[in-house]
Amino acid sequence: MRILIANDDGYLAPGLAALVKACEGLGRIDVIAPEQNASGTSNALTLGRPLSVYTAANGFRYVNGTPSDCVHVALTGLLDYRPDLVLSGINNGANMGDDTLYSGTVAAATEGFLFGIPSIAFSQADKGWGELEAAAQAARAIVEQVIAGGLGHPFLLNVNIPNRADAASLPRRITRLGRRHASEAVIRQTNPRGEPIYWIGPAGDAREAGEGTDFHATANGQISITPLQVDLTDHAGLPGWRQRLGLQS
Repeated sequence: MRILIANDDGYLAPGLAALVKACEGLGRIDVIAPEQNASGTSNALTLGRPLSVYTAANGFRYVNGTPSDCVHVALTGLLDYRPDLVLSGINNGANMGDDTLYSGTVAAATEGFLFGIPSIAFSQADKGWGELEAAAQAARAIVEQVIAGGLGHPFLLNVNIPNRADAASLPRRITRLGRRHASEAVIRQTNPRGEPIYWIGPAGDAREAGEGTDFHATANGQISITPLQVDLTDHAGLPGWRQRLGLQS
């Protein structure tokens, strides 16, 4: 096995080290992660400046760019092989519901998927790295099960693991994305020059968190595994838009 591991919390993040350690023995592992925390960068690629790749004392390589940059650079020239699997995480906090659209953790895995490589994003349900080793053991078990099932076609999985000491033994559920309420208002402050500045407000509460959603699974002590796709087309709405705009099929 050849495994590429990235994240969005940066190459020094405890979650990255835990995931790498947990995957030892599965095959060749290469780590290419952002130089700094890049949470919330979604699928952004850096196009306005060149990127540099550095090697840390522990052998991890890091890029002065986004999570997507890391995987993109790795797959288009940095690595001399094509990975069998791309892993991202373990993220410091959940990536569920609408959060997946903003998540750098999910974006790194998505970049692998866009290149036709099976990819998995791992996150803990709560921030703070609580019970991280247990989460890493749970991630290892999922990776082993996925490998055993075969990697013949690309897929994209988004995994959220409760911060519990028994995480590795928790039941796993295949889920759909829930929905959140709109984010709370921005936080307005004033800089030293007297000019207004704004901080993005906290995420809203779960709006759709019923049974079958990722929110419901983690809230009930289960590991949420959500298969994702990249196609954003509103397929059900296509006929209505053709009619509305007077277009042929």
